[in-house]
Formats: sequence, C-alpha cells, structure tokens
Amino acid sequence: MTTPMHDGRQASTGRRRQRVQDAIATAVRDGTPLTASAIARAAGVDRTFLYRHRDLLQDVHLAGTQAVGRPQGSEPVVTSESLKADLANANARAARLASRVKHLEDHLSRQLGERAWRESGLAAAPDIAELQTTIEHLKQRNAELTQNLEERQAELDAARAANRDLTRALNQRG
Repeated sequence: MTTPMHDGRQASTGRRRQRVQDAIATAVRDGTPLTASAIARAAGVDRTFLYRHRDLLQDVHLAGTQAVGRPQGSEPVVTSESLKADLANANARAARLASRVKHLEDHLSRQLGERAWRESGLAAAPDIAELQTTIEHLKQRNAELTQNLEERQAELDAARAANRDLTRALNQRG
C-alpha cells in the first residue's frame, strides 16, 4: 500500500532523474563538460543525487567516454575545472575513507585488547563483577537501614524523655 507522500516522492525522483538524463544528452550534443558537478548544476539537482543513483552517475561517465555528438576523431572535452573538481572529489573521498579506516582500526584494537585481557585471566571474572555489584547494592541498603534505625532511635529517646517528664509531673502533684 502506497501513501500519497510516497507517491509524491517517487514522482519527484522520476522528474529529477529525467532532468539529469536530459542534461546529459544536452551536454553530449553541445560538447560541454561531462562532470558530475556540471550535470547536476545543469539539471538543477544536488550532486549527491547523482551519487545516490549510481546508474545516473554511470551514464554521466559513459557519456563522457563516448564520442556521440562529437565530430569523428575528436577527444572528449576535458577542462582544467573538470579535472580540479574530480581531484577535489577524489581527495575528499580519500579523506573520508582514511577516517573510516582509522575508526575501524581503533575499534578492532579495542576489541582485541579486551579479548586478550579477558583470556589472560587478569580481568575480573563475570561472576566477580556481578558479586561486586551485589556488594555495592547491599552497602547502599545497609546505609539506608542504618539511617532508618538512627531515626527510630531518636524518636524512641524523645518518647522516653517525654514519658519521664510526664511521670515526674504526676509524681509531684500527687
């Protein structure tokens, strides 16, 4: 079952895909640069749209390598701007991948370190950790009961003092 919102998103995606395909065809026909940035700009979509739809990105690259719409024997149009954009994209991707690799190496190192620590016998056994938790809970309960006992003792002392005062007052009248 589809919802109107889902249908609207699909229709919007279809329209954007068609604009990208039209921009590719226009760029091939006119001999303009065939880079992801240029096609996205011409189609009025975000560049990430092309990267989310790999088939469109593949169409951009394929159109850039084919000689459709160009005079026979001519080379694809490559500008310094397109090369700079491609280099910047490649550098950004390399930085993201390096960051991801570092994160995964750190995670693996922590996991292996914890495993080695447990297997060496130096780490506290799971039942010891559970016992320590129980001890902490019992210490807290003991403190609560001690405080409760002190409060009751203070009430008892106050009641005894009041009882003595009343007994003394009765004895003095009588």
